[in-house]
Amino acid sequence: MVDASNSASEPMQQLLEIMAQLRHPEGGCPWDLKQDFRSILPHTLEEAYEVADAIESDDRLQLRDELGDLLFQVVFYCQLAREEGSFEFADVAQTMADKLIRRHPHVFGEEVSADSGTMDAEQVLQRWESIKQTERDAKQQHSVLDDVPNALPAMQRSAKLQKRAANVGFDWPDATPVLANMAEELEEVQQAFASGDQQHTLEELGDLMFACVNMARHLKQDPEQVMRAANAKFERRFRFLEKQFLEAGEALEEVSLERMDAGWDAAKLQGL
Repeated sequence: MVDASNSASEPMQQLLEIMAQLRHPEGGCPWDLKQDFRSILPHTLEEAYEVADAIESDDRLQLRDELGDLLFQVVFYCQLAREEGSFEFADVAQTMADKLIRRHPHVFGEEVSADSGTMDAEQVLQRWESIKQTERDAKQQHSVLDDVPNALPAMQRSAKLQKRAANVGFDWPDATPVLANMAEELEEVQQAFASGDQQHTLEELGDLMFACVNMARHLKQDPEQVMRAANAKFERRFRFLEKQFLEAGEALEEVSLERMDAGWDAAKLQGL
């Protein structure tokens, strides 16, 4: 096994010691001492998204910093758990190491010589899901949908629910019927909207969004990243039209929708 521990162990130990000092009742940081698992959760989510931003901007220096911030969140949770006697950082690291070895028998197990040179990424993923299902069975979970976190962003959770169902055969064979389903769901949104029933319209809109997530999954794309890319495109185009009018001394609030639409089309022609 490759040894990657020497260069990381000393800084990691220093970080754990710093965290312990921050939480020390005598001389610790007043803010850190006030925190608990729930109070730092929003910070953890924020740090995870900042990691995503750094990756999408291809800024490795920023990524290094943001990964450090995210690691600090893990260390914080482990310190809180250590104080209450439930677990500590070494337990988390060991659990993860055991899980990785267990889920990669083609790398670490008896199957190395037979499978390591012949398995492709898709086969590895299928093996991973099979092993995870075995683990769920051992926990006596009653549904393949068990343990899909409720706290996931809605689109990510939709994709994960769909993936779990697909693992037991509840899925279309390719993207073509998914596209037809999207058209069907759109028609149902239109019908509900025409009826004037807002609650029904929202329900059908949810079905359409769920179908869009399914399409992204069949295209082997993360729907969250697809949506982030759409957000970025909207932002580029809107900033372009905004700049055009501001440079002409016009406030957007005073510009007609028709003129703003023309500015939007100009942004599209610019390839934004």
